[in-house]
This record gives sequence, structure tokens and C-alpha cells, in this order.
Amino acid sequence: MRNAVLIFLLAVALTGGHLMAGEALTGHISDAKCGAAHVDHSAKSIGCVTGCVNGGEKPVFVTGDKKVLQIANADKVMAHLGHKVEVTGKVMDGTLTIKSVKHLAP
Repeated sequence: MRNAVLIFLLAVALTGGHLMAGEALTGHISDAKCGAAHVDHSAKSIGCVTGCVNGGEKPVFVTGDKKVLQIANADKVMAHLGHKVEVTGKVMDGTLTIKSVKHLAP
């Protein structure tokens, strides 16, 4: 039993306390070029993020505290560019793998 607890604590430490599979994280979908600059949900920001992604920039997830995470499966967020969302998934080494996305009101 003691070994199981130690393994669990080690796993939590290695993930840095980040999102575990199935947990929710709220933030905005932006682009790699602009990062946290476009999290105000304005028409200008949504247009800029959409334009940058359509121009080849990768979508990113910006947390509430403005931390920018790469997205492993960007196809999950293409309908949410520039918007506030709640995602479930897993963060590993600064990359978010999304299981589900829910659009949130601004």
C-alpha cells in the first residue's frame, strides 16, 4: 500500500500538478504567433486568431493565468478560434491533448 501511495505522489510530481485526463481547464483558443494577446473575446481578436491560424499559425490554448499551451490535436478547436472554452484532456510537457471542448460565453 505504501508503494502505491509513493507511486501516485511521484506521478503527480512528474506532471507538475497539471491537468489530468478528465479534468476541466478554462481558457481561450489563440494562435502561436499572438499567444495570450487575444483573450478578450472581441471581434478584432477573434478575427486576428482566425486569420493567423488560416495563414499557417498553430492554435494554442491560453489558460486563465495567461500560460500558453501547445495543442496536440488542433482539429478539436478549429470551431472555437478566439473563443473562451472549457476543455478536458491531459497536459504533458507543455502540450495539451484535448478530449473534449465546450464553448463558453465571454
